[in-house]
Amino acid sequence: PREQFWEKSSFAFVGLSSAKPFPALSFGQAKKLGKQAFPIDPSVTHIQGDKTFADFGSLPIKVEAAVLEVPREETARWVALAADAGITSVWIHMNRETPEALAVAKERGVEVFTGSCAAMYLVKGPSYHSLHKWANKLSGKY
Repeated sequence: PREQFWEKSSFAFVGLSSAKPFPALSFGQAKKLGKQAFPIDPSVTHIQGDKTFADFGSLPIKVEAAVLEVPREETARWVALAADAGITSVWIHMNRETPEALAVAKERGVEVFTGSCAAMYLVKGPSYHSLHKWANKLSGKY
């Protein structure tokens, strides 16, 4: 099921660079794979040369899915904002999920993927992330 998330064609990657590093690797890899990828980060104006957006409503199109890599205390709010924008599929970066965020997702009918790093599914070829992917496949967490 996690790989199905990445079959979508348009994504918002949400970060808050002023508090945590933006999910730049996942964002860049999604673009390399031909996905429409939009950076949402209200704390900076550009990510990898692309203009950032403040929220889902300011995106040029309605995206199919969102990848959230925000501070834990912000996760529930961003899940709710995604639901408000009509986004029904959200990836919450590992260790960023909270009981509140999961409850909001369940209440709002948002499909959530948690407990894993998005880069494992996007980075092709040998890398730290491919080793992580291999280890997770062995342990049944992939």
